[in-house]
Amino acid sequence: MMKKLLIATIAVLLALDASAAKKSKVTPLQFNPQSGVKASLTMPDGKVVNYTAYTKLYFVTNVEDSTYQYMNLFVPDGVTQQSPMFLRTYVGGYMASEAGSPQAQDASGRALAEGYVLVIPGSRGRTSTVAKGKKTVYTGRAPKALLDLKAAVRYLRHFDSVIPGDAEKIIIDGTSAGGAMSSLMGATGNNAAYEPLLKAMGAAEERDDVFASVCYCPITDLDHADMAYEWLYGNTDSRKSLADSKQALSQELAAQFPTYINSLGLKKPDGSSLQADNYLDYVKQIIIRSAQEAKDAGADIPDSIGFSFSSEAAFQAPINGGVAGKKPQGMPGFGKKPEGMAGGMPPMMMGGGKRVGEYITDLDMTKYLNYVVSTQALKGVPAFDSYNVDGAAASGENGEFGNAQGSDANFTPWAAAKAGIMVSTEVNENVRLMNPMSFIGDGQTTVAPHWYIRHGARDRDTAFPVAINLATKLQNAGKDVNFKLPWNRPHSGDYALNELFSWIAEIVR
Repeated sequence: MMKKLLIATIAVLLALDASAAKKSKVTPLQFNPQSGVKASLTMPDGKVVNYTAYTKLYFVTNVEDSTYQYMNLFVPDGVTQQSPMFLRTYVGGYMASEAGSPQAQDASGRALAEGYVLVIPGSRGRTSTVAKGKKTVYTGRAPKALLDLKAAVRYLRHFDSVIPGDAEKIIIDGTSAGGAMSSLMGATGNNAAYEPLLKAMGAAEERDDVFASVCYCPITDLDHADMAYEWLYGNTDSRKSLADSKQALSQELAAQFPTYINSLGLKKPDGSSLQADNYLDYVKQIIIRSAQEAKDAGADIPDSIGFSFSSEAAFQAPINGGVAGKKPQGMPGFGKKPEGMAGGMPPMMMGGGKRVGEYITDLDMTKYLNYVVSTQALKGVPAFDSYNVDGAAASGENGEFGNAQGSDANFTPWAAAKAGIMVSTEVNENVRLMNPMSFIGDGQTTVAPHWYIRHGARDRDTAFPVAINLATKLQNAGKDVNFKLPWNRPHSGDYALNELFSWIAEIVR
């Protein structure tokens, strides 16, 4: 009897020890205002920005992956509690992103120089793993990266009274998949669907909405990205040269896009409906505006890629009673190239372009799309949900929606059917949680009031309609949206920083 009692007592003690060990891994959220380290950053113009750095700030209590689940915070000298906070995510390809340091050449350094508190959070991604016993566990599959960013914002609000800066003026900036994260942060604020997931992580019980989203070339709306891609590029020479099976897949996908467009109920700025039958013309007008703005600033826009121009001004006003006449042919135009244009522009656009008129009157979209494709080859068919479709390999997005064991997954019903499976309930929900279009205007979400969206006019990493639909739906919801397809820009971000930070200065004023 005594032996049994002793064994039982030892078992209870061991259980208590095990419980204590588990609890010891739960670290309370902390911020020590005295822990900062002084540092400085020299900007390209020679200006030295002095700041205080606070690093390794873990933003959840249940840290699953200590490599990524923390943020670094940088406070420039002179900041007040009213100073805006600039959150720069370096997510790319839906991969993990470590918390880093300010970079003089991008928006992070510029934010410091502008006197904003800089936040660089880490986040898990589709290839991040931890070892649990003998098993390798993938920690960052959808929607984990988004949850980490939400937890980071909640941390900033939790310690708003002691962290310099204003957590009600958080501006998030990201590019590509980071642009998608920025769009999601702006579109999903405080939505209840994320609450149990954040609670399980030990995120602070605070709001996670943001003040503004800066989205460079967001790779988003993934459940409709394949159909948009083939609708836009399916008639290019590149697609027509593919094997018959690939062409058939392209045509199937393209045929789905009109129904999706019509289901969105989008409105143009003039209040008229934006539908499948006028959508391509709408895209064309946006590109024409982009090219015209660049041309007005001095860029050479060639007619060889599909543009039509008005003739030169036919009338010149008489000077001192003289006789009016036509402008001599070949007279050079004036003006400088828009900021940020020189870096991403091929040689043909830098001086060899044909200046044939003052106004762009039309654009042959077939020619133009073939031009875009000539600057960088298109993705395969399908471009995003490719796993086991006609023998195609898995894309990064198939990994994003895969499971913790590392398996890839189809995430659209069409691709899953081609692969002979069905999309699981869990994947369907994760796809919804990773699409900003699911939440804008739903009445249950705090959507950011201010948006800055850019997608290069020759960026083929996703189709133009993805960014256009996002911007248009936000505009229709009454949000302040600054949207452009910047002329001749490839897939890139953090360009034209004067323009970006002028916009930020206006919205935070």
